This record gives sequence, C-alpha cells and structure tokens, in this order.
Amino acid sequence: PQAEKEITLKQSNQEQQLFRVGVTVAFITLAFLGTAAIRVPIPASGGYFNLGDTFVMAAALLYGPLVGAAVGMVGPALADAIGFPQFILATGVVKGIEGLLVGLLSRHHPSAARVVLSLAAGIAVLVGGYFLFEALIYPLLAQTIPFFGVTDRAAALAEIVPNLLQGVLSAVIAFGIWKILTRRQL
Repeated sequence: PQAEKEITLKQSNQEQQLFRVGVTVAFITLAFLGTAAIRVPIPASGGYFNLGDTFVMAAALLYGPLVGAAVGMVGPALADAIGFPQFILATGVVKGIEGLLVGLLSRHHPSAARVVLSLAAGIAVLVGGYFLFEALIYPLLAQTIPFFGVTDRAAALAEIVPNLLQGVLSAVIAFGIWKILTRRQL
C-alpha cells in the first residue's frame, strides 16, 4: 500500500509538471504570435506596437511568476528575431521582468483590485524598461557594438505613449482572460 501511494504521488507530480510545461509552451506560443502577427511600426525608434504582452500578463496571473517570466523572456523575444533582432535583448529582459512582477504581485489573494495593481506594475515595467534600454543602455552598448545603435533618448521619448497604450490594452485583455478563466466576481 505505501509503495502504491508513492507511485501515485510520483505520477501525480509528473503529471503536474508536464501540465505546467505544456501551459508554459502554449503561452510562449501565444505571446510569440501576439507579438509577431500584429505589428504596428513606431518609426521614431524602429520598434513596433503589438499585443504580445497580453499573454505575458495572462500567463503570470493564471500560473504565477515563473511561468510569466518564462513566457515574457522567450515568446516576444523570439518574435523579435523575425525582423527586429536588435530588440531581442531589451524584449527578453523587460518582458521577463514584467511577467515575473505581475505574477509575484498577484499570486497571494488575487482579488480584482490586486490583479489591477499587478497589471499596472507590469505596464510600468514595460514603459520604463524600454525607455531605459532605448535611452541609456542601447546607446551605451552602441559605442562598442554598432548593432545596438538603433535608438536614442529622443526615440525613447517618442515610444512612451505607444508603449503605454500597448501595455494598457494588453492589461485590459489579460484582465478579461483572467476574469473568465477564474470566474471571479468583481
């Protein structure tokens, strides 16, 4: 009987791990598609508006900070590899932190108010993170690696509003996904 219990627990843990890997890969795919399929160029910086953040935020709300971080680091960064490779570094770091933070802030007592707060923090990471990369980090890297010479402070300033819009729209959709899938009342 004890050996059977241990086998059942091992199978249960393996099933949970397999499910978690499957969910993570599914959300990475959705984030990739949301980033690659809907691209509205932002001429000032060479970047683009997209809805990939929707799936980074939704994954973090539904499955926690590690899944959110993995989805943020991989899905949108892979999409950048198609036509926008100079942004892979910024995207992986910014969206990974975004997913991690949204998941951390919403994982305990995920009330609607707490979820909105965590999504607002995710938007702040998105807007502030890209600004830091485009205004400071990329120009600094470009001094020794010309590949990163794609943006400057003026371009970073021009991207604040589109990034804010992208973050807010993605957060609203992610909130809707969270609400439907958790069936919580406001």
